[in-house]
This record gives sequence, C-alpha cells and structure tokens, in this order.
Amino acid sequence: MVGGIQWLVDQDPWQHTVVFARGIEPEELGLRMGGTPGSVVSPITDAQAWDMVLDLSTDDEDVVRVGACAGWSFAIEYGLGDGGGRLSEVSLNGVEAVGLEPSPDHPPSMFAYARDGVHVCSFGIGEEVWRWGEDPDLLLPELIAAGVLHPDGQYARPESEDYRDRDRHTLALIEARFGLLLPRDAMAHQRLPAFLIR
Repeated sequence: MVGGIQWLVDQDPWQHTVVFARGIEPEELGLRMGGTPGSVVSPITDAQAWDMVLDLSTDDEDVVRVGACAGWSFAIEYGLGDGGGRLSEVSLNGVEAVGLEPSPDHPPSMFAYARDGVHVCSFGIGEEVWRWGEDPDLLLPELIAAGVLHPDGQYARPESEDYRDRDRHTLALIEARFGLLLPRDAMAHQRLPAFLIR
C-alpha cells in the first residue's frame, strides 16, 4: 500500500495524533472528537492549522483536520489534544476506530483500537510486551509474525535497533491489519475540512 502510515515515524518529531474511523463520514469524526460545527473556515492546510493553534488563547483548544482514504475517515489533530482518549466515544454505534498518538516528550507513541464503544486493545509502539484492553492480544499473532515479539511474548528485535526502524515494523503490521492509509501529501499540503476543539 503506497503511503500507508509508516512514514509517520520519519517526521522530526512526529507531532500529530491521527484517528481513523470506519463507519462514519469525516465530518462526523471531527464532531465525535469534540469539534464545533462551523468553528473553522475550511478547508485549511497543515500550515494554516498550526498557525491557528499558535493563535489560540488557551492550551484547552485544538484544531482537527478531517478527510477520507481507503475506506476510513481520518482526523489529524493539532495541539495538545486528547483525540486518542476519545477513541471509545468515536467508535460508538458500530464504528471501528484506530488511534495513533505520538509522545515526543515522554515516549512511547501509542496505538489504540476501539469498536462499538469498547476499548479493545492498546500498547506502546516500542513497548508491545505490555498490552491492555478487552482483547489485549488482538494483534499478538501479527506482532509475532512481524518479528516484533517472540511467541512467548518477549521482544524479538535487538535492543540496539534504531527506534524509528523498530517503530516502523509495528506501524507496518497495524497498517496491514486494518488497511490504513494516510497520504503524506494530504496531510502536508491538501486543504481539508477542519474543526476547533474546545
């Protein structure tokens, strides 16, 4: 799948929380993430979203841009937001939701999956031995097949491996498992509908 999501680790640093949802339109995803209808004159670019965040009066406000690709709606969050923390709400009423949340100041970045209002599975990218949720081992077969973990659940990759290569392996299996695609050009250059989150 050209583009996929693996390129997220190549950002310096990875700064955007990205939420994918299957079963709702992009605008509904923006609203479920706490967006206010009509709060942003959209569509806007990545640079315009960052400018808006810098102009916001408090750290309690964020901006989210939304779009769709490969059967999933996606939301790109700017600021200190909690898009990953809203995953169960996003997934209500039969929706599937995947959250990828960077943590440049306090690694690891996080993966989470929710379905129909239930937090199914989460783990740190690079800390896959610790998993939680209703079905914490949902991706264990993929983690083993990709050589991230041994069948006993312990790490299989060498400790000396560059963290970006390590994280790319995990993002590759998440990408393949869920069929995720986030075009880099859409994120960086295309104008997308946006919402202010308070």
